[in-house]
Amino acid sequence: MKFIKNHLMFILPLMAILLGIEFYMVFDRTTDSYEKGLREGYSMLVVTKKPATLSDFKALNSHIDKSEPIERKEIISEVAKGISQSTTKAILDALPYFYNVSLDSYMNTTALEKVKTDLESATNIKRVETFGSSYNSAFKLFTFIKFTLKLFIGFMGIVSLFLIIKQMEIWKYAHKERMQVMEIFGAPLMLRSGVLFKVAIMDAITATLLTSAVFFYIKFQWAAKSGIEIMMEKQDDLFKITDMAVLLGAALLIVIIAVYSVVFSSKGVQE
Repeated sequence: MKFIKNHLMFILPLMAILLGIEFYMVFDRTTDSYEKGLREGYSMLVVTKKPATLSDFKALNSHIDKSEPIERKEIISEVAKGISQSTTKAILDALPYFYNVSLDSYMNTTALEKVKTDLESATNIKRVETFGSSYNSAFKLFTFIKFTLKLFIGFMGIVSLFLIIKQMEIWKYAHKERMQVMEIFGAPLMLRSGVLFKVAIMDAITATLLTSAVFFYIKFQWAAKSGIEIMMEKQDDLFKITDMAVLLGAALLIVIIAVYSVVFSSKGVQE
């Protein structure tokens, strides 16, 4: 029972770190598509004196990705009801040109203002409407969620790492006599620490498999029945086979850091 408890005290904090890493990778993948949707769904209104092409806009700012002209006839169709054709033509000739302009990335408000300033610097452009209030609100919310998740995962990772190191110290004392005898006979550090590495690596593999199993269940069982639209649409992004390699690499790195931090803190052979 004590054996199982000691291993769980190592595996559970390590799983907490791995779960945090995987949650962030899943969040990053799902929000990439969400961010792409925000970018593709957003456009600014540009009013020009004369017709303009996409290359004209790109020359002003490289972040311009698309430009779509708004038919002026549609704009005056309601206004021109009951007006003679010649008057309608005169209004149409006097009307400026309107474009929906899209960007190549979902940028912060400072960068968005830079795009607006660059466009307004052109003599052909009369006005640029960025709809900054709604854009700023969505961008700040999106940024805040990402920052909060990073902060939580970082804090949880630090606490879990300290727990792992503490458990590693318990294992060091459990194998103290064996390590001291090996040190007396001149065994190198890596050989003396071999037993710690062996146990830690086995637990790292176990923690990786358990974490992967959790996300396999989320992907193939829970997501389809959750009723959460983004989970159902992005089911393939909830876990990828390559994630196992990332998690195993992270787990091995953590245990190596833990082992070395404990071994190098040793004061040598104790009498």
